[in-house]
Amino acid sequence: MGGVLNGSGHRPATRPLPPARPPSRRLLTDLANAGASTHTRRAYRGDLITFAAHHGEEIGALSAAPVRAFLAELVDLTPASRKRAAVASFAKWAVRHDLLHANPMDRIDTIKAPKSLPRPAAAADVVKVPAVICSRRPRKDLPLDRLLFETAYVCGARASEVCGLYVEDLDLRMDDEHVRIHGKGGSVRTVLLDDRGYVALLKLYLARADYTAGPLFRASINGYGGPLSYDAAHHRWQGYCTAARVEIDIHQLRHAHATELINAGVSIEAVRRRLGHASTETTQLYALLDDKVADAEIRAARRRRDRATR
Repeated sequence: MGGVLNGSGHRPATRPLPPARPPSRRLLTDLANAGASTHTRRAYRGDLITFAAHHGEEIGALSAAPVRAFLAELVDLTPASRKRAAVASFAKWAVRHDLLHANPMDRIDTIKAPKSLPRPAAAADVVKVPAVICSRRPRKDLPLDRLLFETAYVCGARASEVCGLYVEDLDLRMDDEHVRIHGKGGSVRTVLLDDRGYVALLKLYLARADYTAGPLFRASINGYGGPLSYDAAHHRWQGYCTAARVEIDIHQLRHAHATELINAGVSIEAVRRRLGHASTETTQLYALLDDKVADAEIRAARRRRDRATR
């Protein structure tokens, strides 16, 4: 027949094939299908965009030399190890999908960078943000914002974990209130809600919003009340910090909570379980931080003594 004809006797127009997706986009899709968290995929996306801008999208020409050049520019950057991990995962994925004949990372030595101490926010600065939130009336999202950030602080949770909470994760039995937090790698931990003021605020929020199921913190802009996104929470937090004239990253609320527990004498293992760390090695950094705080206080006391004796 020579081809399929339409009713008018003409060949139908051939539809052009959709453009092939860049390899990095395909990797992100595979990560999503494998259950990688939104936070992990967001971080990898940004890192791979940076790498593609440095090297280009021509994956077949990727070798150790451009990777070394890219990593050399990251030496003094804080997220250098994460960016290296993103490139390593991308190269490994490309080899597995026959886009690369050899993994260029195999020719690059791995150096384990020392872990930096977490930066907790000062308690005096933290309390300034809720004060700013409460001063802005009336706005319907104020109760949501205040509870959102207090949840991150009181539970020592990551902002992405807080945004992913559902009403069904709450157990509000009197004097035994808990919340189930879904963490990295599909892990789940149960956190005691031992702050009576916070529990009262939580119950008031649920009653006013009339939430009995579904996302605890909801975005009305998307039209169906889905979970509030991390980006939206981060944007709101930065706005309040600017108004309060403090510089606190939203993740520092988690650090502040951990440091507070360590200073109060809570064991490393108890803090590890509450924060959802895989090992006590990470949690131990907060104990080291406690030593740094003590050293700072001693130095300050000595300076005061020296001034008094002059």
